[in-house]
Amino acid sequence: MDPVSVGLLTALAGGAGGEAGRQVWAVLSALVRRPFQRSEDASDGSATSSGEAELSRLEESPTDQLRAQALSTALAVRAAIDSGFHSSLEQWHEQAKLVRVGDGGVNNVISGGSFHGPTVLGGNFSGLTFTTHAPSSAPGTGSPPQD
Repeated sequence: MDPVSVGLLTALAGGAGGEAGRQVWAVLSALVRRPFQRSEDASDGSATSSGEAELSRLEESPTDQLRAQALSTALAVRAAIDSGFHSSLEQWHEQAKLVRVGDGGVNNVISGGSFHGPTVLGGNFSGLTFTTHAPSSAPGTGSPPQD
């Protein structure tokens, strides 16, 4: 399984993706808080984080890349030790990738000057055709007023 990206974790922890993002974060939180089931060959007694502490720390400071990296690492280690968690985390990760967390964002800015004519703001346009005619005399063009 691919590690959960730091960018995805910080975006979801910060509330990106609207309601869908909040639901995906809630599912991850519930998944991390489920009882830890170590596989037989991983029961050597070493301390392994369930990911709860890392999840809580990231919730406290959702833009902290180091906290997101710590959570990503904890999730990967737990998935390697707990096969049930691995399967559930993989399913969660596929769902989480579908949430729009900023990729493809649109930032339209118009500033300064005078505009005369249609303006279209948005993103991801395709197959559109605009036909406009130049105005014969747009306001503010031509000769300056004479004294």
